[in-house]
Amino acid sequence: MYEEPYRWIEAVANRRTYLDDQFTQGNPLVAVSFAQGILLLTVNRGTEKIYEIYDRIALGGMGHPADLEKLRYTLLDMAHVEGFQRSPSDVTVSRLMKNGLAPVIKQAFEEIFKAPYITKVLLAEVGSTQDRDRLFSINYDGMYEEQREFALLAASSSIRESLAEVWKAEEKPSSLQKALEVSLRLWGIASVLQAETPTSDAEEEGTSGSATASMFTIPDDEAIASQIKETLSKETLECVLLDRESGKMETYRTLAQSELQPLIPQYFEPSS
Repeated sequence: MYEEPYRWIEAVANRRTYLDDQFTQGNPLVAVSFAQGILLLTVNRGTEKIYEIYDRIALGGMGHPADLEKLRYTLLDMAHVEGFQRSPSDVTVSRLMKNGLAPVIKQAFEEIFKAPYITKVLLAEVGSTQDRDRLFSINYDGMYEEQREFALLAASSSIRESLAEVWKAEEKPSSLQKALEVSLRLWGIASVLQAETPTSDAEEEGTSGSATASMFTIPDDEAIASQIKETLSKETLECVLLDRESGKMETYRTLAQSELQPLIPQYFEPSS
């Protein structure tokens, strides 16, 4: 009887270690807010990772595609019920995260006799002005964070913290082309760090944020460009724009490869 709480704690710790290992081979996902809207960027191997949830809201994820689909349908149902029973303006990324996504993921993680969701999720909501943009990221255990200008999904919390420091030093993008360049570079850094140091979050517990962020040496431009070139030669760049300047209620727009190609800096393009 008295051992049960300890067994639960041990089981949760084992589950956390297992899940951390599942993300080391995944592709990071970057979201950047700029004047025109919010750009979400990742790469895929044939299965999309960024989806529309509602007029101003997009979802991106990394992890198991089937689990991401389950969560996507949960949010779609909630968003459309909220929009029908209340009003479209009541459908916000904050409500979807706090009342919909977080409780579902947390419950699945803590019920040790059921399978957890092997996925991390990012929700983005474009506002009427840039200061009204909202970005939420949630871990597989139900813990979520709110950001304003930049958000990242990666294998570990230390990589996210390192990239947050890099973002602070970046020149903030003012155009779609610059937003794509910055996002792709940040993705490249996260990808290099993830490949070199597949340290699980569970192994990082007890480390302060500042100390954790300093664990990594940011790769040089040559290493970043090499990683991006190699990846784009094998996988597909996936970009979605939540365009506040579209003049329409629906802001979600997938950027076609023909539109992306002229925007990608030449030094990131794979050799033909």
